[in-house]
Amino acid sequence: MYLNKAIVIGNLTRDPELKSLPSGIKVCSFSLATNRVWKDKNGAKQESADYHNVVVFGRQAETVAQYMKKGNSILVEGRMQTRSWDDKDGTKKYRTEIIADRTQFGPRGTAGGATASSSAPAGANAPKEEDTGGMIDYPEEDINPEDIPF
Repeated sequence: MYLNKAIVIGNLTRDPELKSLPSGIKVCSFSLATNRVWKDKNGAKQESADYHNVVVFGRQAETVAQYMKKGNSILVEGRMQTRSWDDKDGTKKYRTEIIADRTQFGPRGTAGGATASSSAPAGANAPKEEDTGGMIDYPEEDINPEDIPF
């Protein structure tokens, strides 16, 4: 049995590029950065980044191109594929990409994206995601179960 599966969560390093194939199918490509942090044997903090090329097809490609921008967080699930071609000089070139089957947008923070209040009408004072820290604002008084209408 063989398995070719890639799951990465990271931030876009550039805005997605949307193109169309001659058949009319939309193709979106972008680059994704992932990082890892560890301590070396001396206890010093080390960090490294990896960059992944991602390709998305169809309606999902249009959605990614419409809503995602540089710096946004995204989860990509798909398969690894390496393609090759000859450049102008006849040199063989290779590119390994993740062909996405599924994408899921990450939380909307301040990095390159809109905040939670961006969809609110002009002048509305919707609380921002950063202000609440993702916490639910519960009422301070006790709730009487008999007051619940169901």
